[in-house]
Amino acid sequence: MSVTIGSSRIGGGAPAFVIAEIGLNHNGSVEIAKQLIDVAADAGADAVKFQKRTPEIATPEHMRDTLRETPWGTMTYLEYRHRVEFGRDEYIEVGDYATMRGLEWFASPWDVPSVEFLEDLGVVAHKVASASVTDIDMLDALRETGKPVILSTGMSTMDEIDRAVETLGTNNLVILHATSTYPMEPEEANMRMIP
Repeated sequence: MSVTIGSSRIGGGAPAFVIAEIGLNHNGSVEIAKQLIDVAADAGADAVKFQKRTPEIATPEHMRDTLRETPWGTMTYLEYRHRVEFGRDEYIEVGDYATMRGLEWFASPWDVPSVEFLEDLGVVAHKVASASVTDIDMLDALRETGKPVILSTGMSTMDEIDRAVETLGTNNLVILHATSTYPMEPEEANMRMIP
C-alpha cells in the first residue's frame, strides 16, 4: 500500500520522504520562514511542514490572559498566539517560496477552521499532531478533504490510535510512530510499537 504526497510516492520500496519541521519556528516572520525553507531545501528535504491554529479555539481559556515574556515584550498568551500565526497572504508567500525551492508544503491544523484555511490554500496533505489524535471533529474534517493524512501517535493509547484510524480510514493514511519526547532518550524509543 502506498500514499502519494505531491509528486512523491510513500510506502514500501519508495525512498524516504523527508519532512523538515518548521512549525511556528518562524516566529511570525515570513523572512525567517524563507530562511528555514532554504535550509530544508539545501539539506535535501522533500517537504516543509508548518502549524496552523485558530488562536481563539486552540488557546485554552484559562491560559488566554496569562502574561508571557516574548521576543516582543510581555503580552498575554492569546496575543502571543496571534503574533506567531501566519494569515493567508503570508502562507501564500511562503508556500510559493517552498514550491519554487522544489519542496512540497503542508501543515498540522489544530482545529476545524484551520483545516478549511489550509484546504483553501491547496495543501497537498495534512499532518495530525500527536496532541490532536483524539480530536474526532477535526479528524472527520480531514477525512472529508480526501487528501493524504499523516498521523503522529505520540502520547496516544492503542484505543485512541484505533479510533483515529477508524475515523480517518486507511486510504491515504500514513501513521508515524512518535514519542513526543524532545530530545528522546534511546530507551524511550519503544520501536516495538511500530508493527
